[in-house]
Amino acid sequence: MKTATTPWGAVSIVLVGAFLAVLDSFIVIVAGPSIQADLGASDGQLQWILAGYQLTYAVVLITGGRLGDLYGRRRIFVIGIGLFTVASAVCAVAQSAGTLIGARFVQGLGAALILPQVYAFLTVLVAERDRPRAFGALGMVIGLATTAGQLVGGVLIGADLLGSGWRPVFWINVPIGLVVGLLACRRLPDSGTAQARRLDRPGVAILSAALFLITFPLIQGHQAGWSWWTWACLAASIPCLVAFVLVERRIGARGGDPLVRIPLFRIRSFSAGILLVFVIYTALTSYYLVLSISLQDGLGLSAIQAGLVYTPAAVTFFLFSLLAGKLVPSHGRRVLEAGAVVLALGYAATAVILISGHAFTPGAVIPTLMLQSAGGGLLITPSLNAALSRVDPEDAGAASGVLSTAQQIGGAVGVAVIGVVFFGVFDATAGDRTASAAHGLAMASLVTLAAAMLATALVFLLPKSRPGGEPVRESPRDTEPAEAVPLRPTGSCGRR
Repeated sequence: MKTATTPWGAVSIVLVGAFLAVLDSFIVIVAGPSIQADLGASDGQLQWILAGYQLTYAVVLITGGRLGDLYGRRRIFVIGIGLFTVASAVCAVAQSAGTLIGARFVQGLGAALILPQVYAFLTVLVAERDRPRAFGALGMVIGLATTAGQLVGGVLIGADLLGSGWRPVFWINVPIGLVVGLLACRRLPDSGTAQARRLDRPGVAILSAALFLITFPLIQGHQAGWSWWTWACLAASIPCLVAFVLVERRIGARGGDPLVRIPLFRIRSFSAGILLVFVIYTALTSYYLVLSISLQDGLGLSAIQAGLVYTPAAVTFFLFSLLAGKLVPSHGRRVLEAGAVVLALGYAATAVILISGHAFTPGAVIPTLMLQSAGGGLLITPSLNAALSRVDPEDAGAASGVLSTAQQIGGAVGVAVIGVVFFGVFDATAGDRTASAAHGLAMASLVTLAAAMLATALVFLLPKSRPGGEPVRESPRDTEPAEAVPLRPTGSCGRR
């Protein structure tokens, strides 16, 4: 149920939670060498310090969303913040690589409980007229966390506060997490389903196995040289996904409570929106990764200097996300169409500049990065809203989990595909590393250009809004959608 007046204070709390969850996907990247030297970690251990978070994050997102539907979104959000904060403290004091890896897995679990609740809260808390603005704010938060992660990490490590080296990249989460958890207990209204129901454990087990079989080889594939087992895992995920659909259909037919209602995918805005978000994130995450490598290993910039190169792009994304929130209510899908075209032009411009023989310098790519961010601001934030805009509130958590998983799996696919292209061209030991990095970034830009063109086509699969931008509610059932669950009064996090 949408409240008549949007509680912006509550929205701000969950947005900070989203910022923490996304930031920790990127802030640790720049800390890798310092962690390895301090803890004596092997290359394999360092890889798991970086990848352990992503793995549990991607695998548990849908389950985390459904837990919020069943047991209360405030409760699950606070549990997620608590796990994330405690795990961050353990990361910060870790004296061995094994301890740090274990804590990173728990961090990812906490993030997987946090993020679906953020999307669900925006769906059930925010008045319809304010949703473009709220999702625009969420898009800005995700964009800033993505682009600022390495810059913030570089600043904290460079400062070497009290000789602590890399540890502040984890300590920074602790006071923020404590404040967010306390405010969430006091200020977030709880919401969930009207009836107490049980979690679909068979669905959780099968889907978790399928997502693991997809995510693990995508994360480890490059380092493993795309060995036979990576392809075997990906192939094995297909029968797992088929089994999951069959199990969920059977549970739904018996009148049970499946983890994900398969009829959700009959809602065109949801299915097309999920596919659109997946394609967008195949380009977004991977492109910033290869850009960072190009700037640091190719041009020899420090992490802080590299962060400053894409700071103008981050500001551009912020401004155009704000603009999208104002334009979508009156112009609807046309904003996404324009954003997709501008995003594609931005990648094309980067490729043309680098292929044409223009010197690879920060000044050459900053304008094209800003063009990419202008398109991304107009496209990414409204696409998140579009995917969830017509979902029954009863399914908000599960649908949010599917959306978050599409982002994570899309990012992993993008890193795998673009990584093959980029590292197939870039040679860090080459005599002219700058030229090698420029060539690699140009090839990566062409791959992301293809993804942006596909996203442009997918935008047209989204249904148009009514005049004024108001979406038409669709239900995955043949009957009218169930009445939304009232928001419960603020109170103890342990009570609903």
